[in-house]
Amino acid sequence: MVDVILGLQWGDEGKGKIVDYFAPQYDIIARFQGGPNAGHTLYVEDKKVVLHQIPSGIFHQNTINIIGNGVVLDPVTLKRECELVASFGIDVKKNLFIAQRTNLIVPTHRALDRASEMQKGESKIGSTLKGIGPSYMDKTGRNALRLGDIMSKSFTTQYIKLRLKHQKLLDNFHFIDDISDWEEEFFEAVDFLRTLNIVNGEYFINEEINNGKKVLAEGAQGSMLDIDFGTFPFVTSSNTISAGVCTGLGIAPQKINEVLGVTKAYCTRVGGGPFPTELNNETGEALRKIGNEFGATTGRPRRCGWIDLVALKYTVMLNGVTKIVMTKADVLDSFQDLNVCTAYTIKGEQTDKIPFQLMQTDVIPEYKHFTGWNCDTTGLIKKENLPDAMQQYVSFINQYIKAPVSYISNGPQREQIIKI
Repeated sequence: MVDVILGLQWGDEGKGKIVDYFAPQYDIIARFQGGPNAGHTLYVEDKKVVLHQIPSGIFHQNTINIIGNGVVLDPVTLKRECELVASFGIDVKKNLFIAQRTNLIVPTHRALDRASEMQKGESKIGSTLKGIGPSYMDKTGRNALRLGDIMSKSFTTQYIKLRLKHQKLLDNFHFIDDISDWEEEFFEAVDFLRTLNIVNGEYFINEEINNGKKVLAEGAQGSMLDIDFGTFPFVTSSNTISAGVCTGLGIAPQKINEVLGVTKAYCTRVGGGPFPTELNNETGEALRKIGNEFGATTGRPRRCGWIDLVALKYTVMLNGVTKIVMTKADVLDSFQDLNVCTAYTIKGEQTDKIPFQLMQTDVIPEYKHFTGWNCDTTGLIKKENLPDAMQQYVSFINQYIKAPVSYISNGPQREQIIKI
């Protein structure tokens, strides 16, 4: 049996805490897509920890953690993360496993990412410059190096061949930065990777499922950043929706059971791209300040706005969501008035559907107004203690998107979550 946790907005929904909360109920936590642009924030022993590639169940001693083939892996970032996790007394060589088919991010991928983004000028998409897009391009172009390749005697030769291919592209970009330091730390990290558990991922996870093990598949980014169904071209380079679980881990669709979608009680977005409910005013700044809306990976300030139910209903449909976790509800505690986007007006007509090219569409969001609850909810632990105004807010969202908000997160700590 496989359950899934993924984001329903533009990422940054707080999935790390939610996976960490549910992890004790599962034998295996498996990351199925994305790269080190993801930043899943946890609190371990009251210390803030941000994981970029290692699954969020790593701090549970008896939980197996798998990095699936759908991920693009930066060896340098992974080595640093392993060292961080080890500082908490966790033996990553015991409970971390990586699929052989996982694609590698090499130093020239990072260089290509930077060169390409610089050339775009004002049209840049807001890449994190981690080399993720170029790595996925090599995957689909059938040029990639995969984790299993590091065990081959010809790995260095394979690397040089790929580097020469990339150098031609970099020359076209007039990219002249010295990346020799990047290469040195890359090969040091590759040596470290050889000491980890590199497995035939699809056989490994299916054997565990057949043996009755419970798997939680962990997504990165958010559904509105999906390469096919997101706000193209301002999207990530992988399938962030539940369908990506099958290709990203090598499991069949009928293995998937529950799909838990995570959404904030409002909306945020990092980088460029359309954001119909964005608030470029004092309210948006208040959301950013109270919610501490700065990227876990980049530190960039997030764009903030009201919750968008048109987009949320769309991603619930795409993912087959069975339960919703609403995070950061406490951020709205001090707001007198709240708005919820229930429709878009496009060329004078209202719609509750996402248009084909949202970037090129003039969208006017239509709102339903709610009165705020104006009280501190961070100490609440039971659903019956939730203020009436919050219950009305959540109830309306349930009815609109036709999926139940089953959990409300009312703070950053693991125990700050209320089952509805």
